[in-house]
Amino acid sequence: MGQYTIGIDFGTLSGRAVVMDTRNGTKLAAAAADYPHAVLDDELPQQIKLGDDWALQHPGDYIHVLKTAVPEAVQQSGVPKEDVIGIAIDFTACTMISVSVDNEPLCLKEEWNDHPHSWVKLWKHHAAQPHANRLNEVLEQKPPDILSRYGGKLSSEWMIAKIMQVVEEAPEVYEEADQFLEAADWVTSQMTGIVRKNSCTAGYKAIWHKREGYLDKETLKAISMMMDPLTGAVCSPPEIWQMTDEMLTAQKAWLPQYGQAV
Repeated sequence: MGQYTIGIDFGTLSGRAVVMDTRNGTKLAAAAADYPHAVLDDELPQQIKLGDDWALQHPGDYIHVLKTAVPEAVQQSGVPKEDVIGIAIDFTACTMISVSVDNEPLCLKEEWNDHPHSWVKLWKHHAAQPHANRLNEVLEQKPPDILSRYGGKLSSEWMIAKIMQVVEEAPEVYEEADQFLEAADWVTSQMTGIVRKNSCTAGYKAIWHKREGYLDKETLKAISMMMDPLTGAVCSPPEIWQMTDEMLTAQKAWLPQYGQAV
């Protein structure tokens, strides 16, 4: 009976794999693999420039680690493959991947490859800070326990702010995406063929609660009309922007702070 496990740590610039003996906690071997594309913080591989505070990655780099560092570590350990009973992985979160209905990252599809918002948003992608600020303002008006679970403030590094940025800056990407996945969940799905979302990152980075679930639709609508499930299902992005403009125009006299948005 197998008694060995593999642990894989997906870092910012590389991935590391270790083989462990579960009987006594001994590390038998370790190997590492650099990400071929490293961090994309200046431009995409095809030389499309990125804005300030962007940090993207190529999802293929994670598969590269699985295909190189993992077999190297197993070979070094001398452990027969059939004696490996489990694999555990970790990522710094939120590292977010937008995927199609067939679970393929949008950035790997030719028609979306040139769009920066289709690429993996690394944990240290900070270009969503204005969206995080607005998210905090909205949640300050909600029951106090929501923000208190997270120390009183949500970060631009977390999932909801990153999705908000996609919604507002690239609604066509938001429309095309079937899901936004944590990289940890996407890599697991590549190994198992099944998408399962781990409760750790869902709870801490996507504001999920084991009793309450995700944010309710009224809160999502307050954050962005496009994130309201009903509005997003029946209206196209241009229609939503038009409704928003009409609403602001109608309320301009009572909402002078939004005068410049009209």
